[in-house]
Amino acid sequence: MATTTHTPITPKQSRKVAIASFVGTALESYDQYVYAWLAALFAAALFFEPLGPVGGILASFATYAVTFFVRPLGAAIFGHIGDRIGRRGTLIATIILMGVATGLIGTLPTYEQMGWFGAIALVVLRLAQGLSLGGEWGGAVALTTEHATPKTRHFYASLVQLGSPVGSILSNAIWLVLFLTLPYEEILAWAWRIPLLSAFPLLLIALYLRWSIDETPVFKDLVANNQLVKSPFLQVMKHAPLAMLIAIGGALLGHGSYTLMNTYTTNYGVEILGYSPMEFTMALTIGSLLQLITIPAFGALANRYGSARVVAWGALGTLLVSFPLYWIILDATFIVLVIIMVVGGILPTASWAALGGMMSDLFDEKARYTALALSYNIGAAIAATLPFFLTLMRVATDNAWWHPGIVLAALSAITLVAALVAPRMAVTSYEPQYKPANA
Repeated sequence: MATTTHTPITPKQSRKVAIASFVGTALESYDQYVYAWLAALFAAALFFEPLGPVGGILASFATYAVTFFVRPLGAAIFGHIGDRIGRRGTLIATIILMGVATGLIGTLPTYEQMGWFGAIALVVLRLAQGLSLGGEWGGAVALTTEHATPKTRHFYASLVQLGSPVGSILSNAIWLVLFLTLPYEEILAWAWRIPLLSAFPLLLIALYLRWSIDETPVFKDLVANNQLVKSPFLQVMKHAPLAMLIAIGGALLGHGSYTLMNTYTTNYGVEILGYSPMEFTMALTIGSLLQLITIPAFGALANRYGSARVVAWGALGTLLVSFPLYWIILDATFIVLVIIMVVGGILPTASWAALGGMMSDLFDEKARYTALALSYNIGAAIAATLPFFLTLMRVATDNAWWHPGIVLAALSAITLVAALVAPRMAVTSYEPQYKPANA
């Protein structure tokens, strides 16, 4: 019989790990969103000038999109390392890779300075960022849930999800400071490097927090009892293929609703419905700020009622409002627009906040890192294709108001079914032993 050999951990240590995981995912999100601004406003002129205005923009957005399609590869690579060598060390590697790659983008020479060298190096560094993103989330959830007490596991898993809005808010803030203090020409000349170079000091903070935590007791027991599997990927494919499909389905609404609201709906609202870009930016920012409250709140509900149930509630609510949202948005005042974007954001946030807890319960500890990382990032890659298909739908339906609603409803239905099935597929999770809080 396998024996438990680890030293019991305290609730204080669990909180420390949860904070370290949150800070790490926030940094990863910050780095991704900081580059999104660069891609949208400056990268075409800086790195792809010979391609012309349209070609430069397309090349710039391609450098943004490439990370989503390389993320499953990163999930497989870092998931294997995390299940073979350990969660803590692997997450230290992912955060270093992301922070260094982002900072180095801030040092790249422009096309005017060194020709195509900067563009080629940019693509290489973006691929490195994608690999890092692929390994980050699954490891952060595994590290957090395997350190958490049974009573706090679902709540702490939700804190990992809090990193996304925090990273978005921080990246928006640093770019906003530049826009308010410097003219466009100055930003294009040199100041665009500042947000990217800021990744270096932020990396040191995240690295310190992750370095100071211990390996999970779950992984220590696997090592002590010689239970590590040679191929975590084959382990998942052989023993948990249905659980993988359920996890991917569970992740679709969180990824897809963000892509739909922040990318396609913004473009649709501005280009087709005539809203100003500032109106949508303000509405989305308000929604991101509210997530600082709603994600922990939904995490607390997940602790009480179960993560799968909260994911299902969010998916059902989103399904019910999918078509009304896009009907009302046809002709709405700014206040109504804000309400729509908030409602359209809060309901999927319930599914997003509880996602880590639900998915973690689907996989056993032997290949949990790999399974979490792969399913989460496959969902992200699928969501990344939505703006393309929605644009085709827009043309095919002659800008029919309901075409985005179909996609949002479909994402909601898939996640709802996954959440209803997930409790039946949950494995018996390992629960670490704990010292009393005053031990």
